[in-house]
Amino acid sequence: MVAQKSRPGQSRSVRIIGGDWRGRKLPVLDAQGLRPTADRIRETLFNWLANDLHGAHCLDLFAGSGSLSFESLSRGAAHVTAVDSHKMAIESLTKTAAMLNTDHCFAVHSSAAQWLQAYSTLQSSAQFDIVFLDPPFQDQLLANTAMELEASGCLAADALIYVEQAAGHSLATLPSRWQNLRQKVAGKVSYQLFCVGSG
Repeated sequence: MVAQKSRPGQSRSVRIIGGDWRGRKLPVLDAQGLRPTADRIRETLFNWLANDLHGAHCLDLFAGSGSLSFESLSRGAAHVTAVDSHKMAIESLTKTAAMLNTDHCFAVHSSAAQWLQAYSTLQSSAQFDIVFLDPPFQDQLLANTAMELEASGCLAADALIYVEQAAGHSLATLPSRWQNLRQKVAGKVSYQLFCVGSG
């Protein structure tokens, strides 16, 4: 996720904006490189996904604050696998899931690349209906992660993939069979929704 510094000692939180947990404030780890997706972007994204979330299996590959993971569960997703390389972020996600009394969020301490490489060896290789890709902009991870995701076999037929990247820069090259359904820009962020095609 995009780095965003807060003042030392500043309390950070994210508010769930829809669904069963609407209005609940969740703690956000105060660490460089972690930030929740902005409210107005999340509102637009989940309006896009409104007809596809119920019962969906979601994968959040750069989970960070968990804002997309818990918003998905609040709005009816069946299960979320939340992956992040920051150990304290995963500990925070686990505590948040306990606070919300849900066992439908599986938090994994791993890089996205390592998790995708290991996917084929997992005992439960369920495919995912919705995937969130919001890597740190400055690390230029998006193109490689998208290709690794495409090659992993974890995308369900007609899976939806949400992508965030820096606005005003050259957009990352993504798999050719991903069809762009929606696209918007908010400030310094370009965000898009793709559907896996048959090509």
